[in-house]
Amino acid sequence: MSGADDMKNSAEKLGGKAKEGFGKLTDNEKLEAEGQADQVKADAKQAGENVKDAAGKAGDSVKDAFNR
Repeated sequence: MSGADDMKNSAEKLGGKAKEGFGKLTDNEKLEAEGQADQVKADAKQAGENVKDAAGKAGDSVKDAFNR
């Protein structure tokens, strides 16, 4: 995973938390729900990046095993 993707996902999650908090403050249920959805989306992207990284590492391990 690139650092840029990690920062982008973190920023999206932080924005979602802010949106959720503002929704709670203003008693705006729609905005609150949008903030929660933004956070879930950022978490899902992060999980996908983690899976992609793990798959790459596993592939490298298999490649190394065959090269021995």
